[in-house]
Amino acid sequence: MNIYDQPQVNLKEIKEIINKFIKVLQNRVIWGVFLAIVVIIAMGFLVQAYFPKYFDSQIKSFLAPIENQLQKIKNENLAQKQELVQKQATFYVSPISYEQAIIDAVKQTSPSVVSIIISKNMPVYEQYFTDPFEEFDSPFFDFGPGFDIQIPQYKQKGTEKKEIGGGSGFIVSDDGLVLTNKHVVIDKDAEYTVLTNDGKKYIAKVLALDPVQDLAIVKITSQNGEKFPAIKLGDSAGIQIGQGAIAIGNALGEFRNTVSVGIVSGLSRTISAFGSSGFSEVLEDIIQTDAAINSGNSGGPLLNLKGEVIGVNTAMAQGANSIGFAIPINRAKKDIAQVIATNKITYPFLGVRYSLVNEQIKEKYKLSYDYGALVLKGEKGEVAITAGSSAEKAGLKENDLILEINSEKITQENSMSKIIQKYNPNDKINLKIFRDGKEIFIEVVLGERS
Repeated sequence: MNIYDQPQVNLKEIKEIINKFIKVLQNRVIWGVFLAIVVIIAMGFLVQAYFPKYFDSQIKSFLAPIENQLQKIKNENLAQKQELVQKQATFYVSPISYEQAIIDAVKQTSPSVVSIIISKNMPVYEQYFTDPFEEFDSPFFDFGPGFDIQIPQYKQKGTEKKEIGGGSGFIVSDDGLVLTNKHVVIDKDAEYTVLTNDGKKYIAKVLALDPVQDLAIVKITSQNGEKFPAIKLGDSAGIQIGQGAIAIGNALGEFRNTVSVGIVSGLSRTISAFGSSGFSEVLEDIIQTDAAINSGNSGGPLLNLKGEVIGVNTAMAQGANSIGFAIPINRAKKDIAQVIATNKITYPFLGVRYSLVNEQIKEKYKLSYDYGALVLKGEKGEVAITAGSSAEKAGLKENDLILEINSEKITQENSMSKIIQKYNPNDKINLKIFRDGKEIFIEVVLGERS
């Protein structure tokens, strides 16, 4: 097409479009829809123009329950957020796993750790004054007015119940069995009260004292039959030097549930322990720790970082810092089981007094062996063989050198008492003995000690 030509108009297409539009206008359905829309718009205009208050009130009444529910949900969410913020502000959460392990272990075990208060009727003394020269009727002792000499004297005036000491313990069963040290509850004339971490007091009954170890079990009973929070006992067989240790107890008999932290410093220690009441004993194969064990901590638990008991705090070294000792918990498990079954603690008993052979003993008694247990009298003349004991019945004699028990050699590290504790009363054992220049074997039936 030339650019100067005029555009052509297609009249036929225009007619077709007009005819379609006319057909649409003639459609009744479309007109019905159009009229309905017009009516609705008109009614809305009239209602809004002549009845605005009614319209608004209806909408508000319809929306009010929805708004109330939304506000309630909003308030609940706000309260939950505030509670969460408060908890986060109250409880410290450590970013250091070691520190958090200590916090968790203490929180887990503290409800099971108790203080033991020792009370006893003590004499009460009254002070009075006397003139020492009253019986002398002589002017020589008359010093004139205002010069009377009076000397204070004391006399007992009844008794008064007083707190005389304290220790620690921990609950090992939900019916109220409490494990502690023997030296804490050894006074038969004293009364014992257990104070729990929540401030409740219970009268404690001493059920059993371990005849060999510094352990004892007491019983507390609740008035309403409630269960006590028993602590979890660990396994002391797998303890390693350097692992973390936590000690909890009634420090100085005054500060309940005092926590100290350290490590296991040594294993298989043997010490001689002495108490203020004259109590003394030799403790073998015990744990050494640098977690502070103060006076009053006796009987409290030594924990690992999982919150499990691995030992019973027992003694501290006088004149030294950070040297404490605990009895391995596996040794106490046997006591607990026996008390539950029989209400007493028993040990196998041989009935000999002995000294473990070392270089000094070997040289002094001209022995051919550098190990074993030499049967001897005590320094104050105590008999070497206990009358009526299993040793006497089996024919053991003073100066016998016991070398082995059931083929297990007796040494400084593996003492005779440690070996015998592996057995039970009435068990038969075979002793290898050196007597009069030759080795002999003697069978012994172990007795019972309680």
